[in-house]
Amino acid sequence: MFLLTWLSRLPFPVLYAFSNFLFVISYHVVGYRLNVVRKNLRNSFPDKSTDELQKIEKQFYKDLCDYSVETLKLLTISKEELMKRMVYKNPEVAQPYADRKQSVMLLTSHQFNWEWLLTSGCLYLPLKVDFVYQKQSSKLFDNFSLNGRTRFGAHPVEREQVAREALRRKDILRGIAIMADQFPGHYHDKKYWTTFMSQDTAFFLGLGQLAYLTQYPALFFGVRKVRRGYYEAEGFVISEPPYIKDSQQIVEDYVTATEKIIRQNPSGWLWSHNRWKRTREEVTNN
Repeated sequence: MFLLTWLSRLPFPVLYAFSNFLFVISYHVVGYRLNVVRKNLRNSFPDKSTDELQKIEKQFYKDLCDYSVETLKLLTISKEELMKRMVYKNPEVAQPYADRKQSVMLLTSHQFNWEWLLTSGCLYLPLKVDFVYQKQSSKLFDNFSLNGRTRFGAHPVEREQVAREALRRKDILRGIAIMADQFPGHYHDKKYWTTFMSQDTAFFLGLGQLAYLTQYPALFFGVRKVRRGYYEAEGFVISEPPYIKDSQQIVEDYVTATEKIIRQNPSGWLWSHNRWKRTREEVTNN
């Protein structure tokens, strides 16, 4: 961690120069998950031309490399610098809930730079922030991730402990931050199937279960890259209680909001994740 912390103190121009180098290596030399990225883009945008897809693909790798050095910078970046570079356009969207001591769910997707979005939420929003995360097998990477995310007060909640922690911390005014747009990979996870990005797609059933358990309103924050190193986040309410047991309307609302932000800025989403690696038939038959 000492070396990573030292590297994070490098100025942004140096870090972005390194990002340029990473882009050449990951895209032009190694082709990091290039087949997965191309498959995902082709299936998600069947109406786009080869040239259009290639443009999105190339910008995605540039954004991904910038994301890497920006996440490293979280270890030492100041509050003032982070707030200058990640601007919440309307943090007051959460104020009515805070005024009446109502906790909320804070939903977003893997849109660059979601790490800055989470960490700066503690500085902008009028409530504490809990974030749901999947513990990493690498202790070094797990510590690195948690150190950056918790610097300004965010509280980590392991995915398997979400329901228990929701009840244990029910008297604390907070937002539970969740990114639920990736494949629910565990075999024991219950899945909800719907259409997303022109494809049959599985989502975490747990999002609807958590909404029913807590009866919290759900706010979605979309991120837009203004220019290199600068982002804007805008929030809006997508679902409000009462939630009915076994209803997955909140998942559909989340899918709609996520797809909208992806189509507005296609290169900004995490296309290198093998999101559609298994079909409904394959999941059902296993």
